[in-house]
Amino acid sequence: MSRYFRELSVAAALLLVLAALAVFAPGFFQPQPLLSLVTREAPTLVVACGMALVILCRQIDISVGSQFAVCSVSAGLLAAQNWPTPLVALAAVTLGAALGAINGGLVAGLRLPSIVVTLATMVTWREALRWQRQGAFVNLPDRLQWLGLPQSAGQWLLVAAALLVLVVSALALRHLAAGRFVYAVGTDAEAARLAGIRPQLVTFNAFVLLGALTGLAAMMNVVQSPQVDPKSGTGLELKTIAAVVVGGVAISGGRGSLWGVFAGLLLLACIAPALTHLRVEPYWEKAIQGAIILLAVVADGVRSRKGRT
Repeated sequence: MSRYFRELSVAAALLLVLAALAVFAPGFFQPQPLLSLVTREAPTLVVACGMALVILCRQIDISVGSQFAVCSVSAGLLAAQNWPTPLVALAAVTLGAALGAINGGLVAGLRLPSIVVTLATMVTWREALRWQRQGAFVNLPDRLQWLGLPQSAGQWLLVAAALLVLVVSALALRHLAAGRFVYAVGTDAEAARLAGIRPQLVTFNAFVLLGALTGLAAMMNVVQSPQVDPKSGTGLELKTIAAVVVGGVAISGGRGSLWGVFAGLLLLACIAPALTHLRVEPYWEKAIQGAIILLAVVADGVRSRKGRT
C-alpha cells in the first residue's frame, strides 16, 4: 500500500474535490460541458504520458509547448493542401518525433543538461514559428474538424484515443523490458550500465517518444477547431510537468506510475471549472495549482529523505 501512497493520495484529493462540487456546484456535472472538459484535456494527457517517461529517466523537456505549436501549424498547412487526414496525422507524429530526436541527441549524445537544451529549443521553435506565420492563423478544411464525425462522436473518439495511449503506455512501462529499463536508468544510470543497459539510448528513445506523442496530441488539438493558432501549446510544458509531479512521478527519476499522472491531470484540470462554478475569481487557479505542485514536491522530498535514513 505504501508503494502507491502518492497515487492514492491524489485520487483521494480528486474524489474530495468532485464531492465538494457535487454539493456546492452540481452544474459542473452536466454531461456536455463535462465531455467538453475531458476532450480539451485529452491532448494534454497524451503529452503527459511522454513527459512521465522523460522525467522517470531523470531528465526534463520544457520545449513540448513549442513542439506542439510547430506540429499543429504544420498539420494545419498540410490539411489545407488537401492531404488525406491519415497522412496529416502521420506527418504530425513524425515531425514531433524528429523534434524529440533533436533534444534526445543533444542530451543523450552530447550529454548536455536537458533543462538547457530544451530551453534553447523551446525558444528556437517558438520564435521560428512566430517569424514564419507572423501571428496568422491557419484555416482548416471542414472535413478535418472532429475527423468528419458529429461533434459528440468526435469528442468521444479523442477521449478514447487518449485513454488508449495511457493504458498502452502504462502497461508497457510496467511489463515490458523497455519500461523496466526506464526505471533502472532513472534510479541509477551507472548501475543500469553495469547491468547491460545502455542509458543514453534509453534516454534518447524517451525524448523521441515524447516528441511523437506531442505530435499526436497536436493532431488531436487541430481537429477540435476550424483554425490553428500559432500560439497554441503556450503553457503546455508547465501543465504536463505539473500533472506528472503531482501524480507521484519523482522529479529525481526512477519512481512513479502513469495512473498517478492521470489522476494528477484530472485534479489540476478540475480547478478552473470548479472556481467558475463556485464563482471564485479565476486568478486563484494558478495560485492553487502552484500550491498543489509545491506540496507534491515537498512530500516527495520528505519521502526521499526518510527512505535514505
